[in-house]
Amino acid sequence: MGKFIEEYFDIVVVGAGHAGCEAALACARMGLKTVVFTVSVDSIAMMPCNPNIGGSSKGHLVCELDALGGEMGKNIDKAFIQTKMLNVSKGPAVHSLRAQADKQEYVRQMRHTMENTPGLTIKQAEAAEIIVETVKEGDKEIKRVTGVKTVSGALYHCKKAVLCTGVYLKAKCIYGETSEYTGPNGLKAADHLTESLINIGLPVRRFKTGTPARVDGRTVDFSKMEEQKGDDNIRPFSFSNEPEDIMREQVSCYLTYTNEETHRIIRENIDRSPLYSGVIKGVGPRYCPSIEDKVVKFPDKERHQIFVEPEGLYTNELYLSGMSSSMPEDVQYSMIHSMKGFENASIVRNAYAIEYDCIDATCLKATLETKEISGLYTGGQINGSSGYEEAAVQGFMAGVNAGLSVLGKDEIVLHRSDAYIGVLIDDLVTKESTEPYRMMTSRAEYRLLLRQDNADLRLRDIGHRIGLVSDEDYDRFLEKKEQIKKEINRVRTKTAGANARVNEFLRDHGSSELTDGHGVTFANLIKRPELDYEMLAAIDDDRPELSWRVREQVNIQIKYEGYIDKQLQQVGHFKKLEGKLLPDDINYMNIDGLRLEARQKLDKIRPANIGQAGRVSGVSPADISVLLVYLERYKSEKNK
Repeated sequence: MGKFIEEYFDIVVVGAGHAGCEAALACARMGLKTVVFTVSVDSIAMMPCNPNIGGSSKGHLVCELDALGGEMGKNIDKAFIQTKMLNVSKGPAVHSLRAQADKQEYVRQMRHTMENTPGLTIKQAEAAEIIVETVKEGDKEIKRVTGVKTVSGALYHCKKAVLCTGVYLKAKCIYGETSEYTGPNGLKAADHLTESLINIGLPVRRFKTGTPARVDGRTVDFSKMEEQKGDDNIRPFSFSNEPEDIMREQVSCYLTYTNEETHRIIRENIDRSPLYSGVIKGVGPRYCPSIEDKVVKFPDKERHQIFVEPEGLYTNELYLSGMSSSMPEDVQYSMIHSMKGFENASIVRNAYAIEYDCIDATCLKATLETKEISGLYTGGQINGSSGYEEAAVQGFMAGVNAGLSVLGKDEIVLHRSDAYIGVLIDDLVTKESTEPYRMMTSRAEYRLLLRQDNADLRLRDIGHRIGLVSDEDYDRFLEKKEQIKKEINRVRTKTAGANARVNEFLRDHGSSELTDGHGVTFANLIKRPELDYEMLAAIDDDRPELSWRVREQVNIQIKYEGYIDKQLQQVGHFKKLEGKLLPDDINYMNIDGLRLEARQKLDKIRPANIGQAGRVSGVSPADISVLLVYLERYKSEKNK
């Protein structure tokens, strides 16, 4: 019998999608010897579904990731073909940057970064088994990950492992009567690791997602559609870039619609949909339904928007956003041909649903380490989330915490008041999701504080402290922070007098004039709904030269000061509850006064503090009151 390969690493990362890339890069950049496994080196950072990064709430995640030292923001800045700020008619809390990507360029740039990162090894191999040993720590016996074995039998010893398996675990692609046991885009599925996860005690379940057909751009008539151009003012995702650094010519997208004929075709063939015939067993995402699901669930809606998005500069493939489907091939052709501009369209790739195995993320700590197995972390769609951005930030946090643990440093937990990343992870590990989780601005209680424009002000310090933000970038950040502070102080103290020039300016902008002897500070003028910091440059002769990022912060922080202060008070109350830690050895089943459901849920989730306990589904405010009383009694007895 031949010998098996045996190697030693600090960190093993399984999977090189958006989560795996961020995990592996973070660990290697922290100085740790890291290996990342992928079923295909050509699939590193692959975008198997939509050709874009960002969007509502997802743009916040990318900016936060960049502020912490992640790679996704920098990578999309290199690979975008169109960029647009969404929700600009609303307040800054929901402004979200979204960029169309050249899919191949995105992969090429990320692969180049990965291949040229010191300390990072890329291996094309399928992980088959997580090696776990039982060891003694003091009086306790604990399970600890010690390595990962591939299907070839090769053993990779490690101190920590990060699982970022995406949608590859026992993946099955389905459309109509056709079922193929493959991963996305026809890539090899990972068929062996699920059994190992079950054997080591992780709770495994089955989820589903889907993707639309791709059509040949040469066979569509764009003149029948509505052109959708990018923004004139390009804004980078990365705080390390300026608009002039990434300026380029943009590509248009297009908008068309389904119609009554499309809906008729779907309704007449709904019995052939695997979604409705019972072929698909996995639970799909509520907020990204297939077109057949939309037609069935919204029968009164006469049409649905379909965004036509180029997949890149060097391909004719078009992505039909909003038309995810698992209908049979012939039905897909009929549906697409029924829409304006697509009468003669040729399908390059059929739409399909994909089922895959993942875990119940309530088995994780807030650090994304499994509760039962020390040193085993998970990030991305294996945790029951959906989306590239959600995956990337989880992979990053899992990788960072695995790395910090190896280095003997305190791990990082971002709270709900710190970042959208904190909201996402807290929801996953605390609330029992029964479907793929998608980030939305409405999930964040403190969204006025958690804007994408101030992600660096919230998180840059942490990124620098863990060594993933360079000294150069950090010094630039500190300078920006100081400039914001100085300019806010200046406009709060500078007064506009009731002179002819000022009043003419106010009249021209539909604002109330000032009366004699009643000057007003520039800060108070900014707070007027019809005015802002930029407009006041016309009457502000002392204004210093400042970057657009600084000017933006001055305007937002002053204009929304009252609302921001109110949310900060709410955060203070929230942090008091988060500060009330629950003992690790607490026996919820023996606490008198707790309802049975609360006992069972708390015993399963094992929340770290009172705040988190209050967010567990099935735990009522009355249960929290009981817990608070118990906690005081517990502390008193401990101190005796």
